[in-house]
Amino acid sequence: MSSSKRASVVNIGKIKVACQECSLRELCLPLGLTDQDVSSIEKIVRRTTDLKKGEYLYRMGDELRGLFAINRGSVKTLEMGRDGDVQITGFHLPGELLGVDAISTDKHPCDAIALEATQVCEIPLDQLEELARQVPGLQKQLLRIMSREIVHDENMLMMLGKMSAEARLASALLSFSERFFRLGQSDTEFRLTMSRQDLGDYLGLALETVSRLFSRFQADGLIEAEGRQLRLLDMDGLRELAGEVVERKNGKRPAAS
Repeated sequence: MSSSKRASVVNIGKIKVACQECSLRELCLPLGLTDQDVSSIEKIVRRTTDLKKGEYLYRMGDELRGLFAINRGSVKTLEMGRDGDVQITGFHLPGELLGVDAISTDKHPCDAIALEATQVCEIPLDQLEELARQVPGLQKQLLRIMSREIVHDENMLMMLGKMSAEARLASALLSFSERFFRLGQSDTEFRLTMSRQDLGDYLGLALETVSRLFSRFQADGLIEAEGRQLRLLDMDGLRELAGEVVERKNGKRPAAS
């Protein structure tokens, strides 16, 4: 087999025009893509959209036109209950896709709002579907992403239904740690772009509870927080609090799930 046909990881961030400086790790394909394949992906990715903090990317009920990939910044998704209560359904970081949850109904089931200055790339769904038929590996990757969305929803239901307040916060911090690690950033020092109110709405906790837990975690030596800047001091302690099995193998962090 020639080297040009060997399987390799191709980062969409290397595409010349549309994604020149993009960190879309979601679309790093385990494929031996040809120049024609790369060109095809480049052609369907629309130019980037810049959002200001608090600006909507889309609103609940809007028609699904395509998926959005975060280039930089962060976005929160939320639903508004009939009683007016807000439920944050997720926080999304660079390299992650938005809109996957709308594929089944063709309408967005939630609002998506920028947490800070954010840049996204739009991928028209009809063209993405056609390209996926031509490039089987892309179809497999999209299925993997949708599967992860389902797992996330299941974990969220378990968190809200069975975990204590302490376990919820510990689990959330570990989740952010893992996601920053996948981005190639520090998994122990990072900045949370959401407010503690938003974090509480996501975890099903009152603001006062979230603030009290941050103070307790600091007092117990688990974390160090200064504003939204966070440092995780005791990863094993957080894992134990979250109910995870602590792996102690040559002092290495557990492998990414």
